[in-house]
This record gives sequence, structure tokens and C-alpha cells, in this order.
Amino acid sequence: AYTKGQFGSRHRLIKRANEARLKSMWYATRDRRVRKRDLRRLWITRINAGARINGVSYSQLIFGLRKANILLNRKMLADLAARDPQAFAAVVSKAKSA
Repeated sequence: AYTKGQFGSRHRLIKRANEARLKSMWYATRDRRVRKRDLRRLWITRINAGARINGVSYSQLIFGLRKANILLNRKMLADLAARDPQAFAAVVSKAKSA
């Protein structure tokens, strides 16, 4: 089942199939960690873009949010910046005034 999508000997021969399975499991384990890193980088990029439209840098925004005790995580902030710019602008203004 693990080597179903493999070509040639990687799914036919037991030894090669086992090597392919082990390698794929190793990649899957590694990439679960990499995905977390990549998503965090994407969220920060989106927040920064939205923040700069509202006249503030990413670091200033995060500092202001902490000061104002606004407990929105980066995933939610990025979603607001991308989908609801007016709500994001309201959050930015609260952070600016803190």
C-alpha cells in the first residue's frame, strides 16, 4: 500500500519497495515540520503586506498587538489581512493606538 504509486522495481521488488517506503516515510516526517515553517512564513508575509498598506511595519504591528493585549495568532491575522481588509485595518488602528 505504501509503494502503490511507485514506478518499476520500486513497487515490484520487495527490497526496493521497502527502501522506497522507508524513504517516503522519512520525507513525510521531515515535510510535516517543513510545512509548519512554510505556513508561518506565508502568514508573516501576508500580515506584513496588510500592515504596510495601513502604514505600519510588521514588527510595529506585533508589538502594538501585544501592548493592546489583542490575542490573535498569525494564522488569524493573515486570514483577516487577505479576506477582510476593513477588519484588519480596525485591528491595526487598535494596535497603533496602544
